[in-house]
Amino acid sequence: MYVKFDLNALFKKVLNDKLREQGLNYRLLNSGEIEFYESLTPDQHQAVKENLGSYGIEIVEGQKTALVQRIKDVITEMVFSEDAVPVKASIYISERMNHSYGYLSNLFSEIAHTSIENFIIMQRIEYAKDLIICSRQSLTEIAHKLNYSSVAHLSGQFKNITGITPSQFQKIMGRRRKVQNIYSRYSKAV
Repeated sequence: MYVKFDLNALFKKVLNDKLREQGLNYRLLNSGEIEFYESLTPDQHQAVKENLGSYGIEIVEGQKTALVQRIKDVITEMVFSEDAVPVKASIYISERMNHSYGYLSNLFSEIAHTSIENFIIMQRIEYAKDLIICSRQSLTEIAHKLNYSSVAHLSGQFKNITGITPSQFQKIMGRRRKVQNIYSRYSKAV
């Protein structure tokens, strides 16, 4: 079985459920930021940290780390957007973050230990894998959707990141589906 989901909606739902469970007064802002209407006690802070941690959600400590997380959120939003971004990624990120790209790039490399460009490539490849698994789009359509100049460009980056080409990935996923379908039919028959 394959499912399609909206990570942003899922993230907001988990945050809302867990924060309401604790009876906290808050509002969710863009980029994974939470504004609390009252200061949290150390015990409340620890409880929030533990409750969210069980879902893989970390509380970001420190301004630089928070800014890098916001950069990651902007990149993820840009890559996974249904609408193509009409400007270069550097301009988009700079405008959304209201900082110079040079500053953001240096900070990102310092904190994340990778470049913004590499992070963008990794996000695009993750989205390509999702599209290969969940959609019936051709590699040409996927390359176009992800703003690659050609299928060859997508294939080159895909292979550099995953070690296999998108075509090989498609075949592997197709075989996996067939095996799962056979197993599913066999399980029902028994």
